[in-house]
Amino acid sequence: MSQPPPSVVPPGTEFDPSLASRMMTRHGHGGWLGIRYHDHGANWVELALPWREELVGIDGQGVLASGPIISLMDNATSMSVWTLNKKFVPHATLDLRVDYMRAAKPGRTVIGRGECYKLTRTISFIRGIAYDEDPADPVAHVTGTFMATHGSYL
Repeated sequence: MSQPPPSVVPPGTEFDPSLASRMMTRHGHGGWLGIRYHDHGANWVELALPWREELVGIDGQGVLASGPIISLMDNATSMSVWTLNKKFVPHATLDLRVDYMRAAKPGRTVIGRGECYKLTRTISFIRGIAYDEDPADPVAHVTGTFMATHGSYL
């Protein structure tokens, strides 16, 4: 018989991305990347990825590598699911398609905006953009799905 994963959040506590991001972006991969909370709404979350030399993909060009931007969008879209659902449900990324529109501008912070637009019992559907100045001129578009691994979204 499998046990639910441990949680430090008391049962019935509403998910708050501004608080959760403090824990999720302070340690591990998100912490090393420097990802931080930016803003949120009822079904969306924005996280920021500040430019750093260690995150540049090709020396001498100053352009962020694609990996950190993918991690930013995976985190922002994950948090959008929990924000819409109002609770943390462990899940796994089933699919995350990233369409790059252009390179991020050297020296600029990239903002990742993830939106959850549909929840089923075990699947969540997400979309989002990464941008460095103007959301109307995105660096990348993302779409994807997550699957609840312990329990259900609904």
